[in-house]
Amino acid sequence: MERRVSTPTIISATSLRGTPVVNPQSESLGEIKEIMLDARTAQIAYVVLSFGGFLGMGDKLFAFPWEVFQMDPNNEQLVLDVAKEKLENAPGFDKDHWPSDADSEWVSRVYSYYDVPPYWD
Repeated sequence: MERRVSTPTIISATSLRGTPVVNPQSESLGEIKEIMLDARTAQIAYVVLSFGGFLGMGDKLFAFPWEVFQMDPNNEQLVLDVAKEKLENAPGFDKDHWPSDADSEWVSRVYSYYDVPPYWD
């Protein structure tokens, strides 16, 4: 009998920090640095990914809507299926200068960049 591993439906945000992120070809893209929550709606505003030198972007962090990731519980990683060219121009920020939590326009641009409806719609 084949053993099935079910994807958990509830996980802690802290358990995702440091989780490896790969592309569909299993090439490393980096790791999850933070999960930013919207305190008003109790939803994930965006996920912060560190590429750790990928494509020469080691000193920057990048924001992604949670919806662009797929969980791979068998390998304890997340899969990000975004073209390399799109990643090269992704909305990012300096690790010492995080976006203001009041900058909803910036978060809107992140969702728009990945063609994902904003979580607040």
